[in-house]
Amino acid sequence: MTDRLTTTRRRLLAAGAAVAALRAPARAQPANGILRFGLSTFPPNLSPWISAGASAGTIKLLTHRRLVSYDAQGELRGELAESWSRDGDAWIFRLRREPVFHNGDPVTAADVKWSIEQIAGEKSTAYMRAQFQQVARIETPDDHTVRLVMQEPIATVPNWFGNYNMPILSRKSTTADPIGAGPFRIAGQERGTSIDLVPFDRYPYRGVPKVKGIRFVVYADESLRTVALQSGDVDMIEYVPWQSMGAIEADPRLKLDTQNGPFMDILFNGSRGPFADARVRRAVAHAVRREDIVKAAFFGRGAVLEGVPIAPGTPWYDERLARGWAYDPGRSKALLAEAGVPNGFQTTLLATAQYGMHKDTAEVVQQHLAAIGIQAELRLPDWPTRVSLGTRGQYEIAIHGVSADSNDPDGLSVVMDTSLSATHGRSFGLSAPRTVAALARGRAEFDAAKRIEIYREMQRAALEEVPLVGLAWRSQGYGMDRRVQGFTHLPGALSTLSGATLDEVFFA
Repeated sequence: MTDRLTTTRRRLLAAGAAVAALRAPARAQPANGILRFGLSTFPPNLSPWISAGASAGTIKLLTHRRLVSYDAQGELRGELAESWSRDGDAWIFRLRREPVFHNGDPVTAADVKWSIEQIAGEKSTAYMRAQFQQVARIETPDDHTVRLVMQEPIATVPNWFGNYNMPILSRKSTTADPIGAGPFRIAGQERGTSIDLVPFDRYPYRGVPKVKGIRFVVYADESLRTVALQSGDVDMIEYVPWQSMGAIEADPRLKLDTQNGPFMDILFNGSRGPFADARVRRAVAHAVRREDIVKAAFFGRGAVLEGVPIAPGTPWYDERLARGWAYDPGRSKALLAEAGVPNGFQTTLLATAQYGMHKDTAEVVQQHLAAIGIQAELRLPDWPTRVSLGTRGQYEIAIHGVSADSNDPDGLSVVMDTSLSATHGRSFGLSAPRTVAALARGRAEFDAAKRIEIYREMQRAALEEVPLVGLAWRSQGYGMDRRVQGFTHLPGALSTLSGATLDEVFFA
């Protein structure tokens, strides 16, 4: 184990040294007010309501608008909606009158109603489909009022609309032509290489966007992405590799902006095989020494995660429950024996080679599983393939990196509510009825004190049912030229929604 971890760390250090050696002495200048952004992957798709990862989400956040978004403190604020309120089991959203879609039509209540109906439809593959199927009916008393009558009380409905997979589209949209209301529109793209955005000339808020366009250039190799920033070929990058964070911090021409909130976890295919047994999943949970992942994959820029991903310092955090999956290989072996596989078994471990954090995490997990008798063969496709395999359940166990949908525990439904539709970021075909039931009770409760206890019950259930295995909080980094101003890195779980603030970016 030690030799393998040392090898991994040496490889990462070598990559960091290569970055420094490749850095060009001269820095390019911003191109005519165009923000050049180094993207970590070309979006597998830009379908507005289907989850395809954070890079795709960034594009969608800029070309579309949601009813609500988040401010710098992580609090909800209006976007297309100017206000919202509760009336019994119903939520009422009042729309702003200024926004228009890219076809020139005003944003109306009818468009919101149509969007929700498409998302909740029986044949829908939308990320938020299950949530919006809980809407009993949608009323539009006038063009600027939407009243959602829920099947039962739900406290977190406004948060649902903050997801980057929840844009409101014109009801004139088609699958081939989704019509958004964002500050930018797509001007062109080169498949696999780049996407160009230009400002929407009828965006109603004065002075926004503040740049003349955004050119997203794909650098799937994380070292080359860093080099592009250091040389000035781009002005900003996402997913700063952890081995390069120190170099960016030390460069007086650059700045690093990080947040802890995203996390790494293990997902399971519970529809067949040994991982259908919760005891086997618990064995996996106790088998991994998280400190090794933080060191090998994140250069210490993160923290161990030995339980359900409830952030420290929040009202729902409980120190004892947070260590519910503490490293205990002896316990792992006992659980395997209880499950009838005392000598372990062979399996496959799905990750991706496109992101070092996924690959390095997978390698550490592989070694720890081998120590308890589970021999896992790594599968490391590119990211689009990883998304496809995960969504279709074509894996046995998988490494994933994700943020909750919000900083409220209900935001963990994205990764823990196994009753929801299939996605690459949630265990496939797995039964966790007590966890799912507690999540449902929490979202239906409006009393803050009662919600705290409900979510502690949820954590206790999840520690036994294991809908996922938390591994490590990771430091999510954006790197940028110091001349880039106005960007807001949203706190905690909201980090991957930060692309929405690129419309406020300008060059100092």
